[in-house]
Amino acid sequence: MTATKGRNCSIANALEVVGEKWSLLVLREIVLGQRRFDEIAAGTGASRDILAARLRTLVEADVLTKRRYEDHPPRYEYVATESGKALYPILMALMEWGDTFATTGPPPTVVEHRCGEILHAQVVCAHCKEPLAARDAHVVELSPPAR
Repeated sequence: MTATKGRNCSIANALEVVGEKWSLLVLREIVLGQRRFDEIAAGTGASRDILAARLRTLVEADVLTKRRYEDHPPRYEYVATESGKALYPILMALMEWGDTFATTGPPPTVVEHRCGEILHAQVVCAHCKEPLAARDAHVVELSPPAR
């Protein structure tokens, strides 16, 4: 999937798939272990029709997979695919940003790493392991702009 106007950009392409509020909240619920429609609805506050549409979109984009857990009547749960699991660090970074810049008071939730410490999302250079700072990075265009 590619953006139709403006710069050819992977951020724009990603937003086409998950750049809508309810999609990210659905992913948050699945990360938190809520996999059934009613559980996801309760956790997100989304209406049933909006939730059904977002789940369908995320399944079609291979971010989630729909798996039957009961035969009579047929009932399904939603599980993150490899693509969906790869969004976990992004969700954690977004939560940390929200804790710092969009939430008054203490964070409503924290995530502990398996070592027992509170998890803080951080992007580091894969080569030198230095934390990312905008002043230390620059964009290299690998493809011509979209027309």
